[in-house]
Amino acid sequence: MNLLDLFKYFLKAKTAKVAIEPQLGFWSDLDNKCRTIKHEGGGSENGGHEAKKNIGRPICVLAPMADVTDCAFRYVINKYGKPDVLWTEFVSADGLVRANPDGMKKLLADLKFDKNLEHPIVAQLFGSNPKYMEEACKIVADLGYDGIDLNMGCPDKSIERQKAGASMMKNPKLAKEIIFAAKRGAPNIPITVKTRVGYNKDELDLWLRNILEASPAVVTIHARTRKEMSKVPADWNYVKRAVEIRNEFQKDLIVADKQHTLIFGNGDVTSVADAYKKAEESGADGVMIGRGIFGNPWLFSALQKPIIRNADGDFDVVQNEPTLREKLKVMVEHTQRFQDELGGIKNFAVMKKHFKAYVNGFDGAKELRAELMETNNAEEVREVVLGFLSKTSV
Repeated sequence: MNLLDLFKYFLKAKTAKVAIEPQLGFWSDLDNKCRTIKHEGGGSENGGHEAKKNIGRPICVLAPMADVTDCAFRYVINKYGKPDVLWTEFVSADGLVRANPDGMKKLLADLKFDKNLEHPIVAQLFGSNPKYMEEACKIVADLGYDGIDLNMGCPDKSIERQKAGASMMKNPKLAKEIIFAAKRGAPNIPITVKTRVGYNKDELDLWLRNILEASPAVVTIHARTRKEMSKVPADWNYVKRAVEIRNEFQKDLIVADKQHTLIFGNGDVTSVADAYKKAEESGADGVMIGRGIFGNPWLFSALQKPIIRNADGDFDVVQNEPTLREKLKVMVEHTQRFQDELGGIKNFAVMKKHFKAYVNGFDGAKELRAELMETNNAEEVREVVLGFLSKTSV
């Protein structure tokens, strides 16, 4: 796309209410791949094993989580159960443009990734200044990322004070400007949005239509309001409604078999099987899994296994199941990776939320967790784990 065509594209997008074909990039290939995967059908006929049918599956991605989805965590996830797409934790667009050398060092550490192993990978940014967002997206694109996601749902007060995150839902016009700015800064990779169903109440109809006017490649709907935080169960009826809104808004694109915005759902997804079920019920093109991955780097390994509907019609998906010894070994590996990659940049205390997730549900877990909470480096963690394993037969 040359500069003149790019100018015409954004001029049309800003003034027209009709749907403009979004640039999906790698998302289009991934969507086609997932839709054509063949799996066994279910039902009671033939003993519950009918002939293979093209039931497809949703795109399954790793959710961005602050102080969680860093390069060390993604290394472990990538090694033991890679999702369809990896996500970074969020990074300040303003910071990328304005940071001093020390600040830039930390921000670039947040954007560090293995270019040989981690594709496709999406960097998540937040910010409310279109100029800075455009410049930040140029930086991210130059780093080699496959896509950029705009955070318009984070309820953190420090983010909202910057008029970013969930605060974007209070200013739909600015939100749309931010999407266009991101597209100007990174015209060759897809721009996506992660958001919620509303700020204090359900505002999905107006809010999602506003976003769709800017034609992002993907919109991920966290199925709660900002006010609800994560205090109530996610309501996937919102995701179903989001799909209906997308279908209505981009009807002409869909009928013409052109690229259209994909809708992903997020919230309370506990497994790949649960992701398939929620996607089927809501019609979502993809599912983003966040807290379900804590202490379970093997969760996405189910994507590499056959999907079978059992006799009851439910999805029967199996992930790799490590022994306790293997699980603790991976926790040590994760810790060492964190120290090697992020030591001196991030506080070692970040790892302790992972210790709580890895170490539970077995005899002696409480005592082992207590010891791990007192550690200060990877060497001490290794010693504590080896000491525990020397006393158990697992």
